[in-house]
Amino acid sequence: MRRRAKAPAAPLPQRDGVDPVRLRLPEDPGGVWATVREHLVDRYGAAVGPGRVEEMLAEGRFVGVDGPVAGDEPYTVGRYLWFHRDFPVEEPVPFPVGVVHRDERIVVADKPHFLATMPRGRHVTETVLARLRRELGLPSLQPAHRLDRLTAGLVLCVVRPEDRGAYQTLFRDRMVRKEYEAVAPYDPGVELPVTVRSRIEKERGVMAAREVPGEPNSESRIALVERRGGLGRYRLVPETGRTHQLRVHMNALGLPILHDPIYPLVREDGPEDFRRPLQLLARTLEFTDPFTGVPRRFESRLALSGLA
Repeated sequence: MRRRAKAPAAPLPQRDGVDPVRLRLPEDPGGVWATVREHLVDRYGAAVGPGRVEEMLAEGRFVGVDGPVAGDEPYTVGRYLWFHRDFPVEEPVPFPVGVVHRDERIVVADKPHFLATMPRGRHVTETVLARLRRELGLPSLQPAHRLDRLTAGLVLCVVRPEDRGAYQTLFRDRMVRKEYEAVAPYDPGVELPVTVRSRIEKERGVMAAREVPGEPNSESRIALVERRGGLGRYRLVPETGRTHQLRVHMNALGLPILHDPIYPLVREDGPEDFRRPLQLLARTLEFTDPFTGVPRRFESRLALSGLA
């Protein structure tokens, strides 16, 4: 089997800390696309409208290795093109991204609530990745893992692309110890500490994950650290990393995390209420550095407001 040649470097710079989209013109066995324009309209017209594709071509927004691409250029299988999407209008998240640690290989960020880890969907420039690339002048920065948008706390980012795989492998192979903190109702009837194991499934396009019968694929250790009136501060240690795992397990115990907009009930979509952040914090990251062999431990400098 012939190996595909490595893609050339992008001729477009980042925009607001966001990489350009790269596309490779696919095989066209039926000869459907005579020109670049015809393919781009077929590919993106349903999402942004054929007229917007035409405007982007006229503005020189689609670029090849030799410069802007004209719509009437012949379609060439395997050709690489780049462009920047139109960024969505985003409500600014009014909290800074902290930096707990920085060296030549990694940046450990302290992510605020409401800020996505990396560009996706409606959240592009208002993300940890885009902000840190701009603020630290590190255009190649990439996260080694994701932290849910509504959760605050530690995110490990990698400075050099060639180092990213080694740090990602730590998370994939569960070689990173993560400890979270949450504020939730106190219930003397719930025996703690407890280890919760269940099977969690999350359907694409559905907000809430759910527990279903079957072999467990998730495990969380949950302990009460402090009680104040009807609320408690909890230490949560996930042994696995399913979507919304800690939120699902706390809700299953009858202790839904304070200000959770999904569990137990999905709230109607609307403007963000920055005064009511989800009371969940990625407090600690521990691992052995894959390059130096030195144990590393980082702690968030953020604090949950629910028991303040």
